[in-house]
This record gives sequence, C-alpha cells and structure tokens, in this order.
Amino acid sequence: MDAADGRQPRPSHPPLTRPGPPREREVPAWLRGVYAVVCLYLFLAAINVMSGGLDTLATSSNWLEKIFAYGENPLVALMGGVLVTAVVQSSSFTTTLIIITVASNQMSLETAVFAVMGANIGTSITNNLVSLGTIRIRRQFRRGYTAALMHGNVNLLTVAIMLPLEWVSGALHSSGYGLLTRFSVALAGWLGLDPIPKPNSPVKFITRPVVDVFEWLGDLVTSTDKAQGIVVASLGLVLLFTSLVLMVSNLKGALLRRIEGLFSSVLFKNERWSFAVGALSTVIVQSSSVTTSLMVPLVAAGAVRVRRAFPFMLGCNIGTTVTAVIAATANPVAAAVSVAICHVTFNVIAVAVWYPLRSIPIGLARWYGRLAARSKWYYFLYLLVVYLAIPAVAFLISKVI
Repeated sequence: MDAADGRQPRPSHPPLTRPGPPREREVPAWLRGVYAVVCLYLFLAAINVMSGGLDTLATSSNWLEKIFAYGENPLVALMGGVLVTAVVQSSSFTTTLIIITVASNQMSLETAVFAVMGANIGTSITNNLVSLGTIRIRRQFRRGYTAALMHGNVNLLTVAIMLPLEWVSGALHSSGYGLLTRFSVALAGWLGLDPIPKPNSPVKFITRPVVDVFEWLGDLVTSTDKAQGIVVASLGLVLLFTSLVLMVSNLKGALLRRIEGLFSSVLFKNERWSFAVGALSTVIVQSSSVTTSLMVPLVAAGAVRVRRAFPFMLGCNIGTTVTAVIAATANPVAAAVSVAICHVTFNVIAVAVWYPLRSIPIGLARWYGRLAARSKWYYFLYLLVVYLAIPAVAFLISKVI
C-alpha cells in the first residue's frame, strides 16, 4: 500500500537491544603457559619458605625433641607425630627425624611406630590450608576441599584401624611389639642395606633463591631466630595463598580448555596411571605435601575429576616413603630400618584397604565438602577437632591410663 500511495517504505529499525561490551582480546596460550609456570614456581617456593621458617622456629626452641621425649605412650606418640608434621608440613621431615632419633637410641621403636602413624595424619593439613585459597568461590572450594579431605580421610581411617590393632597386639606379646612392628623387625633382619647419602630435592634447589630472599627479609625485620622463623613462615603463607589464587584464576580460563585434554587423555587417563603419576612425582620432589597440595587447585578448577585425584593421592602416599627408606639406609641401624619399613607397610596397607573401598573415603569427603561449602565454619571445625581436640583428648586419656 505504501508503494501504491507513492510513499517511501519506512526503514526497518534494529531491535531495541543494547550493544554488548566489546569482546576482550584473549591472552595467547603461550603467555598463559608462562603465567602458569610462574605461579607453580611461586607455589613450590612458598611451601619451602614456610618449611624453612618453621624449621628455624623448631630448631631454636628445641620443641621437637621435647614433644617426642614424652611419647612413650602410644597416644602421646601419635599426637606428637601429628603436631610436628602439621607444623613443619612435611611427613618426610617427621619420619626422617624419627628415624634419626631412633638410630641415635633416643626413641624406642614402639614409640616411633605410633609417631609415624601420626605423621601420616599431620601431612594432610597442608592440603587443607591450600584449599582455603579457593574459598571465595563456593563451587571451586567444594571441589578443592573435597580433594584435600580425601587424602586426610585415608590416613585417618587407616590409623583408626592400625593403632588399636598395634597397641593391643603389642600389649599381648612378650616383646611388647605389635604386629606391624614385629613384621618390620623381621623384614629388617633379612635385608642388607648399604648406607647411601640422602639426595637433595630438586624442588628445594630451584626454589632456593626465593627462600634466600625471604630469609634475608626475616633478618632485616628481626634479630632472634624464633622471631625470624615466625616472620619467614608468615610471609611464606601469604605467598602460598597469593600464588594459589593466581594459579586457580589462570587454570579456569583459556588454559584450562587447552590442558583439559592433556589431563584426561594422558596424565589421568585411568586410575592406574593416576596412581603411577602420583607415586613418581612424589619420588622426584620428595614431598607428598607438595604433590598432593598441587592436586587441590587442579581439582578446584575442574581440570581433574575427584575420582581421578583419589588414586593420585594414594600414589603420593607410596612415593613419600622413599625418603624414609633413604634416610634409613643413611642410618643403617636395625631399629631405624624397621621404622622405615613400618612407614612403607602402613601406606601399602592403606592402599590395599581403601582403594577397593574407595567409595567410603570419597563419599565422606564429598559429604563434608558440601557442608563446608555451605558454611565455612565447618572448615575451621574440622581443623579444630582433628588437629587440636582429638590430640588433646588423647593426651588426657594417656594421663589417666
């Protein structure tokens, strides 16, 4: 009709929508890769900075020897292993310390076995601290905290079985040794190990420059060893959280889309391969705290599924026993070698029991991870109960007994 009337047709108007924001230019993949490597380096350096500060604090106050000096009771020995490992954030450090103490005849073999059990519990606190770096985003925190809990649940459940079994069997035997201890002593008698020097960790070597900078800063701030240890450990904690936030933010971006295929098809293509990667990587860096903690942000970002992370954690527990074996061969005393065998046997039993029954530790971790994601108080309640209340109750029970 417009054409018949001689009028021009009205121009069509664009839909009444606002123009979207200009699309941001995506960061090149190689630059994100460099960024990821830098974040990983800072993350590893932060762990060693914290370990160095806490080690300085422990050495200056001489509290390690004081803790184990009162560890003749199994519950006190267990509590000492938990506390020492929770502070120094390295079960390898604690088991090595125990082996050296046993080799120098300053700790009995019975005490050492229960302290090793405590060391396996205490090592999971590093994972809990790492998961706190993702607490800002509920979904990421739920996944990351679930991964951290899986590692802790395996060790807690294994100790819940092995501690009473070892305690009762030792009380009923004339030697005073439990089943695990007797097995380790017998195996140590069959082995002939030559002493070899303990190798240096490659991670500690490459992160040494950063550790030196933070120790230099600690010297500037204070002059006493105790204060320096506190300052350096605190700075390391800040660096740890900062590197974690940067690492997770980078992983959930374009880099995640590129490396997701690598994780799913190569590194974690099946559970057996995940177990092998965990064991081998822990042998290389000589710290299960580092390898298991590195898995937490990967699970939080969605790069690795929870069920694939579980065998990796079990592999890390096996890999960390190599450090104890090396320490024992450097101190080839029968009792010291027996402690290393106990450490290996404990973790082998954990794998043999909880891998077939993995639905139990994984299910518990998922359940509590959901609770903590809804209310962050559950996170702090877990730390309070596992690392403070239970050791305190164990100490009171031991005093009554």
